Amino acid sequence: MGRRKRLTFWGADEDDDSLARAVIAGLKTVTADTVEDYYKPYGEYGDGSYATGDVIEVYDLKQRLRCLIRANNVFTIRFGDIPEEVWRGEGFASAREFQDVHTRCLPQYELHDDFLFVTLHFQLVKVMSHEL
Repeated sequence: MGRRKRLTFWGADEDDDSLARAVIAGLKTVTADTVEDYYKPYGEYGDGSYATGDVIEVYDLKQRLRCLIRANNVFTIRFGDIPEEVWRGEGFASAREFQDVHTRCLPQYELHDDFLFVTLHFQLVKVMSHEL
């Protein structure tokens, strides 16, 4: 590939960079996606298939490089059994909030207790841009 992997955190709209800012602030240390989507690239700024040890460039929705993260772990979890490390790392107050938000954000899927998600656990390596 010749470059680092890239990741874009999606907000509520094209001006919402709250998730990138939460990573920079150290409040977001986990991201989750469906198994089906985790392993697919999603454009120039989203490679998918992130693996333990990867150093990943994080972009906002305006395609600005915001920071670098390092993938610490990748796990597969059940939607009905969200570990505390995951819902807290995603910035939620409970597993129920994690489930409610993901149900709203992923209406194309019929999410149930045995539905599988992949979680990417990461640490902030370097901040590139604090700007909004």
